[in-house]
Amino acid sequence: MKTTIKKMNKHAINIALVIALVGSVNSQMVYAQGFIEALTSGKGSVDLNLRYESVDQDNALADASALTLRTLLAYDTGSYKGFSAKVEMEDTRIVLGQGDYTVGPSGYNLGLYSVIADPEHTELDQGYIQYKNAGFSANLGRQVITMDGHRFVGHVGWRQDRQTFDALSAKYTAVKDLTLQYAYITQRNRIFAQDADLDSKDHLINASYKTSVGTLTGYGYLLEVDNNTDNALDTFGISFAGSTKAGDSKILYRAEYASQTSESAVADFDVNYLNLEAGVVFSGMTAKVGYEVLGSDNGAFGFSTPLATLHKFNGWSDQFLGTPSQGLVDTSFMLTGKILGGGWTAVYHKFNADEASESVDDLGSEFNLSYVKKYAKYYTAGIKYAAYSAGDIKVDTDKVWIWVGAKF
Repeated sequence: MKTTIKKMNKHAINIALVIALVGSVNSQMVYAQGFIEALTSGKGSVDLNLRYESVDQDNALADASALTLRTLLAYDTGSYKGFSAKVEMEDTRIVLGQGDYTVGPSGYNLGLYSVIADPEHTELDQGYIQYKNAGFSANLGRQVITMDGHRFVGHVGWRQDRQTFDALSAKYTAVKDLTLQYAYITQRNRIFAQDADLDSKDHLINASYKTSVGTLTGYGYLLEVDNNTDNALDTFGISFAGSTKAGDSKILYRAEYASQTSESAVADFDVNYLNLEAGVVFSGMTAKVGYEVLGSDNGAFGFSTPLATLHKFNGWSDQFLGTPSQGLVDTSFMLTGKILGGGWTAVYHKFNADEASESVDDLGSEFNLSYVKKYAKYYTAGIKYAAYSAGDIKVDTDKVWIWVGAKF
């Protein structure tokens, strides 16, 4: 009898083990199926940008011209338990042999032509894993990171090889209207393919709160190139930007202040930043006046924004990608509007030194003009012009861009 009971128990245990195993296999198959479905149910995209650029400078360099095609091929997976991934490849080629320009970091035509910062290249533009859940998201890998209109952190998307970062980033909407952001960057993938990438130990901290009259933002950007030298660049700032109705018009306003400390083995510097903007939207047009100061420390160091989309600020001719040691005061006037289904923009800049010396005070002026139109759902075309008139430094510079883009 005992033997029979033992055999029955043994059979029952075996059956239970088989059932558990089958259940486990089924469960794993369900998980695997969900994972595979997330991988295969994603979305691919293509982004093409064909652009002609010319540069005419009043110096000994030959005038530059470039016709380049940038191709972005991307795939975004579906989501599985909050996880997803993105892979994006980027390629830039010179078209029809139109490559009479210089790219310094790559050594291409070094010292022959004016600079057009669009090297031929093929590389991984983005490749990251993302997690999203209940107002929280985090990305790990190579990615685009932008904050506050690109003034301090941007992707430099105007260039054919845009800037990305190898980083861990996170965003959290703690409560309604309050957004917290953090990123730790280990490599800055700059706009010169791999020829000027920098290892780094950068911490980006940003918090913004929306109110009925505007958005209040505070930030701390702690930057350091990882090259075994003392080179910390720490920036802390606050901004407020918003708008209000005034009859049929809308009034725009913005104020921002930041302080920056640069520390190195050679010297330490302390500089300040100020940005004031006021504008009005009326009859389909927008008019703005801006006053931006990138301060100087006794004419020895100028306020620096090395991660910014610099082309967006201080003139499209890119004369001030690095702030002069005397600092920079940019007084600007901008008009925008629409015509023939497209948008036009006209901007005038007057540049001066923040701390003038006997030889450097007037930093010149610049006029910018552009027209961009989207058509047939997938396409964009534009033309853009920049004319810089030199002051006590630099040389007169004219630049023209004509481009056609397509996104599918």
